Amino acid sequence: MGDFIGFLGANLADFWTYTGFHNATPGNIIMILIGLAFIYLAVSKEFEPMLLIPIGFGMLVGNIPFNTEAGLMVGIYEDGSVLNILYQGVTSGWYPPLIFLGIGAMTDFSALISNPKLMLIGAAAQFGIFGAYMIALILGFDPMQAGAIGIIGGADGPTAIFLSSKLAPNLMGAIAVSAYSYMALVPVIQPPIMRALTTRKERLIRMKAPRVVSHTEKVIFPIIGLLLTCFLVPSGLPLLGMLFFGNLLKESGVTRRLAETARGPLIDVITMLLGLTVGASTQASEFLTFSSILIFALGAISFFIATASGVFFVKIFNLFLGKDNKINPLIGNAGISAVPASARISQIIGLEYDPTNYLLMHAMGPNVAGVIGSAVAAGILLGFLM
Repeated sequence: MGDFIGFLGANLADFWTYTGFHNATPGNIIMILIGLAFIYLAVSKEFEPMLLIPIGFGMLVGNIPFNTEAGLMVGIYEDGSVLNILYQGVTSGWYPPLIFLGIGAMTDFSALISNPKLMLIGAAAQFGIFGAYMIALILGFDPMQAGAIGIIGGADGPTAIFLSSKLAPNLMGAIAVSAYSYMALVPVIQPPIMRALTTRKERLIRMKAPRVVSHTEKVIFPIIGLLLTCFLVPSGLPLLGMLFFGNLLKESGVTRRLAETARGPLIDVITMLLGLTVGASTQASEFLTFSSILIFALGAISFFIATASGVFFVKIFNLFLGKDNKINPLIGNAGISAVPASARISQIIGLEYDPTNYLLMHAMGPNVAGVIGSAVAAGILLGFLM
């Protein structure tokens, strides 16, 4: 009997070493709390729930501790595990292009086609990327790491993942979480900057209604867009090619089933897998480092620069435009590629000062231009850093 009790006790003691309770570290608890905070913001505040719930839950999954010395192969960094196989879509860089395919299939470029000069606002907002890149270099990151960090300023999670997977795979978790976090916080971060940089008179500027865009223009745009951007920046082809392909599926009018699949089931599945695996990659041992803190700080700086650059560009641009062609600088914030969240902020702030001034359609121009701009910026960084 005594031998049996001793045997049972030894087995229970051995079992205890396999449990998460035994292997948990303070870092795991911190990351689990952060994951719960993401889920809370998604459910309670409705901050980008399609992104924050998968990422937040992924943080819970990735920070359940286990005994690696016992041969358990269940984590995201253990070769051959299910999570590791799913994570290869991130590390190999094929989730982001599929996301861009879906984005293209759900994006209407009419506002940009009807007023092409709005493309310049999307380009101006990319100063946040290159500003953060230079600051990261000053802080001691190597050029490839600095390029991956800078892309956070584009407020484009898939682009950030694609670029960091090529330039700085070891920083990808922090960069991806930072990019998606700031995308979700657009309603909190951007309004104070927009109010601080504009006058009441500027906020009341009324813009001409966009002209009607023909079906032919909509079909031609993704073809011309692909040729112009990818001949200029061939390294951006994986993202830009899929973006414009998805848009052609939508606008051609004869591939409705393909377009609906791309912007529906396909993008939903990839978003779930990408969010879950990116969240799971934030294991405390890999994520809770001084570099991660710097990345979050640089991400905030790049986001501020991008928003301010868009607003300032419109103010300067207006100096060269006639009285009847002025652009409301409140749409300058939409130059980042957080579609359509930043365009909605332009609308909301504009309505605060004039309940009859609808800026959403105008803001969608620089907003979709920002999607193109961030992919082009990623291609430029990839081209001269690789």
